[in-house]
Amino acid sequence: MTDLNDRHEHLESEISDALEAERRCERELGEAIARGDSDEVLKDLYRDWDDARAARRGMEPEVEAMGIPPELTGEMPEYALLSYLNPNIQPRPLPVGLPSAMTWDYDLLPDALSSFVRDVAERTQCPPDFVSVALVVEIGSVVGRKFTIHPKRHDDWAVVPNPWGCVIGNPATMKSPALNQAMFPLQSLETSAREQHTKAMTEYKTGSELLELERKVVKDKARKLLENNQKVGAQSLLESVVEDIPPPIPRRHIVNDTTVEKLGELLNQNPNGLLLARDELSGWLARLQDERWAADRAFYLECSEGNGEYTYDRIGRGTLHISSCCLSIIGGIQPSRIASLVRGAVTGDFADGLMQRFQLLVWPDDNREWQLVDRWPNHAVREYVKGIFHDLDQLPDEPRLALHFTEEAQELFNTWYTEHMQEIRRGELHPALQAHFIKMAKTIVSLALLFELIVGGREAVGLVATARALGWADYLKSHAGRVYGAAINASLLGARLILERRRKLPEPFTPRDVMRKGWAGLDSPATINDALAILAEHHLVIRYEVKVETGGRPSARFVWRRTPHGPMVTENPNMSGHPTDRTD
Repeated sequence: MTDLNDRHEHLESEISDALEAERRCERELGEAIARGDSDEVLKDLYRDWDDARAARRGMEPEVEAMGIPPELTGEMPEYALLSYLNPNIQPRPLPVGLPSAMTWDYDLLPDALSSFVRDVAERTQCPPDFVSVALVVEIGSVVGRKFTIHPKRHDDWAVVPNPWGCVIGNPATMKSPALNQAMFPLQSLETSAREQHTKAMTEYKTGSELLELERKVVKDKARKLLENNQKVGAQSLLESVVEDIPPPIPRRHIVNDTTVEKLGELLNQNPNGLLLARDELSGWLARLQDERWAADRAFYLECSEGNGEYTYDRIGRGTLHISSCCLSIIGGIQPSRIASLVRGAVTGDFADGLMQRFQLLVWPDDNREWQLVDRWPNHAVREYVKGIFHDLDQLPDEPRLALHFTEEAQELFNTWYTEHMQEIRRGELHPALQAHFIKMAKTIVSLALLFELIVGGREAVGLVATARALGWADYLKSHAGRVYGAAINASLLGARLILERRRKLPEPFTPRDVMRKGWAGLDSPATINDALAILAEHHLVIRYEVKVETGGRPSARFVWRRTPHGPMVTENPNMSGHPTDRTD
């Protein structure tokens, strides 16, 4: 290895001398031509220049044998080539791209729900975080506006428990199966409501037919009364059957794909609230970032509070007043999509707080292990959880009940809330993360209320439910830090992605070559240049410029650094927790 290092150093010196000689001869030739020297002088200088070029080209076989493409020695400036050949400059590993996030703790849920989550997670081999978040969001949608909680003793601040949740993971993490399994209890309510509506429609149609028959009889009687000049009596008879039987309104729990106008109508029909469930949230969120959908975005923002109203005035459709804007949301998204969506909140382009309203936002570590589990679902646990959903669904929508903390629970919450707000006010957090944390108090008190209701409490939110909800605070903060870190550290993640896929790029390569790949998160010249700058800072690539024939700005090019071991290698070029959809 010492001999190889020595040869690198000698070759570096020889190439440096050869390049200097070639450029000196070229410079002298140019000066002679400018002075108008004689042909003999020019002939001698041409000969010297050819000899210098031949000497440099004579080194190319050895350069190629050392793993250096010969075409690079012709276009790379001396400083870049010397850096390329310098064995003392070693690549440094990139920092970890994502902050750590807390692992799931089954104690964060009441026992019955924990057993359900464990059963689903084991059978589908998915992170338990996915099932837990989906289950809590669904329960919140069932409770809806039936209950509110007052976080303070002597204040009118009231919170509706309608959480928004998003689970982040690669396709291999089984997001969709996890969400489908978690939706089972709510789907059961939806199926039951659909069956009840079918029966109600049968009764409605039968009643409407009977009403038509009755109207015919009444019309005959009214005609006879009218023939006897008994107009008042005839009118009274007709008025008794003038009103149609109102059609039954279907009870809905879940919507998947709807316009906001139709969603408004459904919310008027289901004033307790609905759950918007989408397998993939990326398309929905991306659409709301388009200015053409700004009105939709405003409506969803209103729905996140759970206790507001909204009015649409449209030419053609007229006026639609929505008296109950209460919506819960659950869905999944891939890591390759989340950074670009969160970036708007980080840069301030979309600083209205829509992303921050996804408070139950989790991005667990990828589990590389997998095992075959082939068994039936735990029937007893499923039925018990179904019973919890059924009991909460059967609670009356009116009157709406407002709960407070018990004295001990209030003291515990006040302590956490004070520390939480002081942490935010210290100004040590990124503004986007600060905006996310400021909304967390609503989430924590919502969780406390839901946990109390799950175990049968109906009068006050006790210490156990409050302590369990506060356990979610650190857990959710760590995952929020990971999610927003993906946008805040987008350049670093982009650098890791380029490093991982370096073999898919030509050599040398340009920023435009990276852009053409369409890799997630590397969608603008600025982000690509920032990522390449990080690679250069860590001596993973060498940047140099080449003059273009058109006379424009020099073209930036990059080569991967070689070492005495051969092609550049790193300890682990893979991006932990940040794979992407595209593989080309």
